[in-house]
Amino acid sequence: MRVMTLGHRQWRRLIRGTAGLAISLALATVLVSFLEQVAGITNASSAYLLAVVALAVRFGTAEAVLGAVGAFLLANYLFTQPVHTLTVLDPKEWLNLLLLLVVGVVVGQLAGRQRDRAETAELREREARGLFQVSRALATAADTGQAMRDVVRTLQVETGMSRVWIGLQGPSPLERVVADTGLGSEPARPGSETTRPGADPASPGSEPVGPARHELLKRVDGDEPARWVGLHAAPRSIRGVPGTDLAAYRVLIEAGERPLGSVWALRRRSLGAPAREETRLIAAAADQVGQALERDRLRRDATSVEVARQSEALKSALLDSVSHDLRTPIATIRAAAGSLIERQGDDDRAPIAEAIDRQAVHLDQLVTNLLDMTRIEAGELMPELHPVLLDDAVADAIDRMRSSLAGRDVQTDVPLDLPPVMADDVYLDAVLSNLLDNARKYSPDDAPIRVGACRPTTDGPVRLVVEDGGPGVPEEHLVRIFEKFYRGVPATGGSRRGSGIGLAIVRGLTEAMGGAVTAERSSLGGLAVTLDLAATTPATPP
Repeated sequence: MRVMTLGHRQWRRLIRGTAGLAISLALATVLVSFLEQVAGITNASSAYLLAVVALAVRFGTAEAVLGAVGAFLLANYLFTQPVHTLTVLDPKEWLNLLLLLVVGVVVGQLAGRQRDRAETAELREREARGLFQVSRALATAADTGQAMRDVVRTLQVETGMSRVWIGLQGPSPLERVVADTGLGSEPARPGSETTRPGADPASPGSEPVGPARHELLKRVDGDEPARWVGLHAAPRSIRGVPGTDLAAYRVLIEAGERPLGSVWALRRRSLGAPAREETRLIAAAADQVGQALERDRLRRDATSVEVARQSEALKSALLDSVSHDLRTPIATIRAAAGSLIERQGDDDRAPIAEAIDRQAVHLDQLVTNLLDMTRIEAGELMPELHPVLLDDAVADAIDRMRSSLAGRDVQTDVPLDLPPVMADDVYLDAVLSNLLDNARKYSPDDAPIRVGACRPTTDGPVRLVVEDGGPGVPEEHLVRIFEKFYRGVPATGGSRRGSGIGLAIVRGLTEAMGGAVTAERSSLGGLAVTLDLAATTPATPP
């Protein structure tokens, strides 16, 4: 079918050229006969050059050259003695005929080339005008979807298409129509838009947007021009496209290597494939639409990031404000509870006062963690590093948390010959407190807790390990336990405990001191959290 269509088009052009050639030579013959027989002009054969020029301007170089050859033969046969023969007796007549042939061929070629240049200039002007209109529409429109309506209208007008539409990829495998000029018998005029009956060309559609048989633009690297390649895709249909006199063309819309959609166009087969300038215009429009869509995506992502940043900043400011406001009443509650404990002695209200004090301590720890978390997220941690003895730091943390540990078996194995570590004693105490509290919450009351330290290599960091005998954390969750607000399942089951920021603070404070923190399965059966802290040099006094 494709070969028959191309042959039919070529035959039509051949018939038009032959008819034009015959008519031009016939009119020129009449004119030469009139000039020689009526006007009395001797050897008026040069008038055939008018027919050659007319053929070049109307049809091109090939028809003009054929016209020059035809003029040479007609002048020889009709007006050169002896007439009605191709024999020439007079050498002057030979010269005249040869000059007529040469001049006719040269004039025909020059006029034909001028015509080709004019057509090329017109196509390039249309291409430049179309590119300007497409670029202007995408640059000035507030929304890319609105701009694409102007893009398809421009492409239809400047490329002679019967219909142009843009389909974008969505959740479904098929593209959805976002801009459509509709189907018309002639290209739309600027400012107008034809539509198929009962359809809104500007509204997104859910119908399939491309025919199975279409021409796909194949782009190549380098200076070689792109070419149209026939493609037969999965069966699709375009509602409202009658007959088979329309050929479908498709150009992919891409951003980098990611496909976004397609620019589709219908063109009458009698017009042939789009010219090179028309192809470049459609391809450039597809590229610009792809860049506009990518720019919209980046703008949306940037907006989302900015909203998330502002939300995080507002949340951090709120936590910071609330945490500071809570410190004063907590201190007051603890002071009042301590006074009640001292005054009541063995009174029945003494246990209540002690419970108030324990809960106030817990609330104070929570507020401290919230303040630390806000400082970590804001990047405001400024540790004061100096040599710290690990055995003293561990002993102080365990002693301070005796009431919270409630008689739990806490084993320590911190060799006295370990070198001091470079740390902030306040940050290190907060890290140890959170690790001990985490081990207490996520292990049974009879499970052991062990704090050990060592130095694996003579010139490496000091390693501090806090582990428990609880149920531990599944392997797939180990990478998440240092995330903010992540909470593991408690050993006794039921609802989850804690605020989920303790281990996040451990990581933030440890990294602020130049250390590293990891988590793994403990040899006791539960969770083991490992801190690597920089050791002091021999020249640094403890």
